[in-house]
Amino acid sequence: MVTSLYRITGRSARAIAASIEEGSRAGRIPPGSALPTVRSLAATLKLSPTTVSSAYRMLRTRGLVVAQGRRGTRVSHRPPLATPGAAELPSHLRNLADGNPDPALLPDLRRVLGRLAPRSRIYGGPTSRPGLLRLAARELETDGIPTGSLAVVGGALDGIERVLQARLLPGDRVAVEDPGYSAVFDLLGALGLVPEPVRVDDFGAIPEELQKALEAGAAACLLTPRAQNPSGAAYDAKRARELRAVLDGHVEVLVVEDDHAGPVAGAPALSVVHAKRPCWAVVRSVSKSLGPDLRLAILSGDPLTVARVEGRRALGAGWVSDILQGTVEALWSNPDTGRHLREAESAYTARRSHLIEALARRDITSHGRSGFNVWVPVAEEAGVVARLAAAGWALRAGERYRLKSPPAVRITIATLRADEAESVADELARSLRPADSVSTP
Repeated sequence: MVTSLYRITGRSARAIAASIEEGSRAGRIPPGSALPTVRSLAATLKLSPTTVSSAYRMLRTRGLVVAQGRRGTRVSHRPPLATPGAAELPSHLRNLADGNPDPALLPDLRRVLGRLAPRSRIYGGPTSRPGLLRLAARELETDGIPTGSLAVVGGALDGIERVLQARLLPGDRVAVEDPGYSAVFDLLGALGLVPEPVRVDDFGAIPEELQKALEAGAAACLLTPRAQNPSGAAYDAKRARELRAVLDGHVEVLVVEDDHAGPVAGAPALSVVHAKRPCWAVVRSVSKSLGPDLRLAILSGDPLTVARVEGRRALGAGWVSDILQGTVEALWSNPDTGRHLREAESAYTARRSHLIEALARRDITSHGRSGFNVWVPVAEEAGVVARLAAAGWALRAGERYRLKSPPAVRITIATLRADEAESVADELARSLRPADSVSTP
């Protein structure tokens, strides 16, 4: 019996919630596990369903569990809790699952660090390096993004979290792309926010779907202008205009754009925000272009949102390390970095195109206008992932990236060679049409 296996105990809602949290922390209740129904757990513990329902509500508010309708209540895939780490991929599997950039296409930090003369930063003084902000402003203004208020944050998700906390309250609804980035879904749960799914196509959020989400009461929307994870969607000029028109009819809504791939996205920088909008933010990370360990992103937004973000951070972390800021400033100041990033963007675009074209030759539909991933619709995810693993390829099942959208698998192309693209396409074709002969010269 699940209740016995999970060892859920307690005589009050708070105690039951604490028992489930401890089970999750200890690994007895793994991420994604279905919890007992309210009535069955109430019967086992000899308590009222109201008490159990209250316990589940406490856990949902903290983002530890999610309610999934007929699928019941499940432990979050990434609960805001330190839990036993996920098992590493077996060494024989070629990793096309993790979403990381290619280390070989990142700048060599040793050259930059060797020339830096870091100062001993003490309390007080500006929290963002003026030189770094000037370089960021120049880049954002070139892309048509307002730069009246800028701040340095600790990466894309850090910036998104701080903006959402600065403007929203638990229980608020947030329009999010579906399929969308799993970490964003988890973050919303941890903040007590409710996702309102917005269907996407190859050009990003569909305007009519965004309109429905806003009419349903979304207080904010979170959009990805390019390199959308997992689908690779990217705005074109027409889509950006259409989305801006929808949003201009809802001026009270917070708009957040996550430009996490920046200059290596493989698509131009377009935006739906403008300086007259009262509540907005654009977060541009360096993790994909310069390296995840730099933990840095530039936040541009309306003056009040940026002021709230900086004021709240001052009460806690204080600032992003001046050494990290200095490293990014040095990289952006070096003309060689621009050439390096253009070469990286070209390499990622070629790798993505190789796979999409190989799949198309086998009559397999896929999506990937930009970014690091190709999204392949399938009828059933787990079987495809298992069959590809048996052939030596590790892919990511799409379940974690979906709210209401159909099944698919995600393939990260960051390190994929052209010859490997052909092999992956062959194996996918065998998986999807096992009776056919699929080899394509």
